[in-house]
Amino acid sequence: MRVLILGATGSIGRHLVPQALALGDEVTALVRDPSQLEARHERLRAMPGDALDPVAVAAAVLGQDAVVFSLGRRSHRAPTTMFSDATRILIHAMITHGVRRLVCVTGIGAGDSRGHGGFLYDRIVFPWITRETYVDKDRQEALIRASSLDWIIVRPASFTNGPQRGHLRALTNLEGVTIRSISRADAAAFVLAQLRSDTYIHQAPLVGY
Repeated sequence: MRVLILGATGSIGRHLVPQALALGDEVTALVRDPSQLEARHERLRAMPGDALDPVAVAAAVLGQDAVVFSLGRRSHRAPTTMFSDATRILIHAMITHGVRRLVCVTGIGAGDSRGHGGFLYDRIVFPWITRETYVDKDRQEALIRASSLDWIIVRPASFTNGPQRGHLRALTNLEGVTIRSISRADAAAFVLAQLRSDTYIHQAPLVGY
């Protein structure tokens, strides 16, 4: 499978790239600084460019079978439109070039996953640290839901640097649910599995332990 990854040098992207290569995929990474890519492989193509540049995004999307959106930001406190702006550009490019499968990573705190991360996240981290990020991620999810793409939104719980365990919960009915964490390695594996599965098409599973 030919896969474009946006956010390949981010905290989950650093797991997505080597895992996708291990699956035999041909990976294109659109990155502002290709030297930041840790992986080196004959099936990895680094394209210099910005996810907010329509020309660069269109060139990266061309010829792909699927796209993984895993962009993040270092500081969450200031308002942003980066997620929704980049998603709007990406959706247009995918529709133009006939690429249908989009797996987008948002996170716990988006949409109806808000309030399901446990006391520390729900009462401290979200209201004081990540709220502004999720204002825009809500806009991002709305754009994806309104699109004609074969989309899956993955909402990981709070990230850890633990190993890939392979045993996680993926839930769309969140009544009475609390999911506190997931390793970046496990989140990446779940995201990549959605490229080949229709189980969660047009759904937004919350994933974690």
